[in-house]
Amino acid sequence: LSNTAWGLAKVGVEAPFLFEAVAGEASARRGEFNSQDISNTAWAFTKAKVPSARGLCAAFAPEAARRVRRGEFRAQELATTALAFAKAGVAAPRLFDAIARKAS
Repeated sequence: LSNTAWGLAKVGVEAPFLFEAVAGEASARRGEFNSQDISNTAWAFTKAKVPSARGLCAAFAPEAARRVRRGEFRAQELATTALAFAKAGVAAPRLFDAIARKAS
């Protein structure tokens, strides 16, 4: 799912129905996503300006925060995730606090 969304966004494919299908499945399976999956999917949805980007990022926020606190995110994934959530306009204070602690 993550790779599909990333690839579509990377090459600029406009596939709103496919992105919406990925959003539903990704949201339901967010606990199965690793740090790279979360980062890449959030980035892809904001890059492609998919309307459900905000909702998807909000659904990912608690899982992402837990994984950041556990040290599962690499520096690039932290940066990409923070950028994607900011672009989506998602207020995720626990996630941003966890990222800030890792960055300091």
